[in-house]
Amino acid sequence: MANGLHSGAGGAVGERWARTDARAKVRGELRYAADQPLRPCLDVVLHRATRPHALLESVDVEDALAVDGVVAVVTGAQLYERFGDALMTGPAFSDQPCLAVGKVRYVGEPVAAVIARGLAPARAAAERVLVDYAELDAVHDVDAAAAGGPYVHEELRPSIIFGDLKHLRGKRDTNVNYEFNLRRGDVAAAESEALERGGATVREEFWCPPTHHVPIELPFTAAWRDGDRLEILSTTQTPSYVRQSVADLLGIPLNAVRVRSAPLGGSFGAKMYDRLEPLAAALAWSQKLPVRIVANREEAFLLTTRHGVAVTSSMTADAEGRIVASSADVRYDTGAYADVGPRITGKSGMVAAGPYRVDNVKVRSRCVYTNKPSAGPFRGFGVPQVTWSHESLADELARECGIDPAEFRRRNLLREGDVSAVGTPIHSADFLGCLDAVTEAVGWNTPLQREQGRLRRGRGVAVGLKAVLTPTISNAVLQLNQDSSATLLISTVDMGQGSDTIMAQIAAEALCLGEGQVRVVTADTDVTPYDTITAGSRSTYHTGNAVRRAAEAMRDKLVGLAAERFGVPATDVKLTADGLVSAQTQQRVSIPELLHGHFGARGTTLTTEANFTTSWVPYDHETGQSERVTEHWFAGAVAAQLTVDTETGRVHIEHLAVAGDVGRAINPTLVEQQLTGAAIMGVGHALFDQLVFDEGQIVNGTLLDYQLPSVLDLPDKITPIIVESPHRTGPYGAKGVGETTIIPLAPAIANAVRDAIGIRFARLPLTPERILTALAAQETHK
Repeated sequence: MANGLHSGAGGAVGERWARTDARAKVRGELRYAADQPLRPCLDVVLHRATRPHALLESVDVEDALAVDGVVAVVTGAQLYERFGDALMTGPAFSDQPCLAVGKVRYVGEPVAAVIARGLAPARAAAERVLVDYAELDAVHDVDAAAAGGPYVHEELRPSIIFGDLKHLRGKRDTNVNYEFNLRRGDVAAAESEALERGGATVREEFWCPPTHHVPIELPFTAAWRDGDRLEILSTTQTPSYVRQSVADLLGIPLNAVRVRSAPLGGSFGAKMYDRLEPLAAALAWSQKLPVRIVANREEAFLLTTRHGVAVTSSMTADAEGRIVASSADVRYDTGAYADVGPRITGKSGMVAAGPYRVDNVKVRSRCVYTNKPSAGPFRGFGVPQVTWSHESLADELARECGIDPAEFRRRNLLREGDVSAVGTPIHSADFLGCLDAVTEAVGWNTPLQREQGRLRRGRGVAVGLKAVLTPTISNAVLQLNQDSSATLLISTVDMGQGSDTIMAQIAAEALCLGEGQVRVVTADTDVTPYDTITAGSRSTYHTGNAVRRAAEAMRDKLVGLAAERFGVPATDVKLTADGLVSAQTQQRVSIPELLHGHFGARGTTLTTEANFTTSWVPYDHETGQSERVTEHWFAGAVAAQLTVDTETGRVHIEHLAVAGDVGRAINPTLVEQQLTGAAIMGVGHALFDQLVFDEGQIVNGTLLDYQLPSVLDLPDKITPIIVESPHRTGPYGAKGVGETTIIPLAPAIANAVRDAIGIRFARLPLTPERILTALAAQETHK
């Protein structure tokens, strides 16, 4: 590339290197957190609330303590007496105790912790904890909660982590803990003018239900004291955050807390921030006992969910099919505790108008407490829910205007240099390229056999837009060994996305190293440097830039040493795959020879470190506008061809084409796998996934009842397509990819169903029952 974004001497970037953990995974040799060797730990089992909203009149633990093998039974009141308000944790609001204090706010909230020698006595004792409740009115509907009481929390308690929420401190009598507003132009005036001149408007009320992440690996945390230090081994995406959170809770220095992670068996957001860690830390510290907490599958459903979201939205186009106005009223059901809901509310609200050029936008996005399990981050960070709205509207508006849905989008999509609705310019987000790639893959313009007996066939398309998490911080430390192998220290957690492989390739590219020569150290806060978070598809860009800088600093060190050895200027020396060479004298030296000669010993190391920090311009609280709200954008598109069985209501996907602009594919195989994996998860959200509640109680919180797509439900054909629009500041032009194709997946399928049977669905998932009911209503109205 002329701009140098594809330049690199090592030949590692762009190669299909095998995953660094592939062999260990397929052989069953990879050790996850629960497989790690530990000192003997006592087991912790929780007694959980049976009421959605109630005062704790008393918690009687005498019978539980009498069970043989029980060491202690701890209540929230006891922990609060020891730790005070520090017991209240959370990334956005300090609103969640690890054991209920004073009252419970959802069915399943931990009330007491039994510590015992073995799971059997711990479970038996947990059942013997007796709780007297004084029931309070509960609120389960997000709109009822937004409108008024009963109130889940007496007042808002912003944490110190998100400084932009401090103005909410002490606010009372509300379930709305955060509101984001986006204002641009005049929606009402633009809509009125367009309609007067032959344009069209569509409106709808959309709903995405709460869902669960269902990673294969269950949550696990072990904690123990080592003198005046606390050590934690946990299934976490955020070891640096957990260390800070636990240090704040216990009132000890950061260097007195060690948090180790391990390769994760999936997460998708379920293991972000602090889940089990505050409780494990509080118990280990206060009781001076080594403890471990292993959540079973039913408990995992209670730890966190994806937000259920209601969206009331409209979209207007003029007579030429140009979108002129877009509005959305978005309500996020964040459950009993805010978690990172306010950030999700803002990040999704800013893209609620979609990836389109539109001058008049009005978005109101609110985060609302209800008496349900806490909702938190999930692959896509709330954006799939608003994309469900704007891409369904765009499709329907195209039909109202008499324009092909793909052509309608081409006419309106943002291009390079355009300014998005939130006020930040578009760079390295090739929406048009993604759209064209997926529509071509499914043969969009070829004739379609629409009826085949009881089957009705249709095609649909959708486009997605998301901002990356900004601002964040990543650090990297690189050790180059005398034998030219390297050890890379980063706190990015590999949870199946292949980040260890990607980071190794980035480092290898700058140092001209080969496959297998760079090893990535598993996150350990005593060893690996600070990283904000492994989430939001940020790691390739943010940690990747830190790794590239560290590797380039190492290259410069080697060049300097070689220049001294050769007696030439550093500008005359070049690092190649065969070592370092002087252009002037043609002298050559390998890395092992160079380091041995410099140090005079074998087994020595050179060390470099680097930081990469992004910045933003906080959005205006009144208008939501910011000239730099994100470091970069994600762009993706999905096209689907499917059939609907009019007798069973079953949707069968014949071909699913998914495309993402990844800037530059560091490892094309891993990118294709990410595009495909996100698409399959999106199929689940479109057709299967939903948590069902009855007065706050999850009624399908087991894998016997929670419906997921099986191998028989997968598309006949999935085509992942890599689009490369290099980012000017990405590592070798790269960006993230993990969330890109889940964002527009559900509306693409719904748009294809609309094409097949002529029915617009506004609620997910598109279950056979829902489709059959709609088909019956369609017949009735004929």
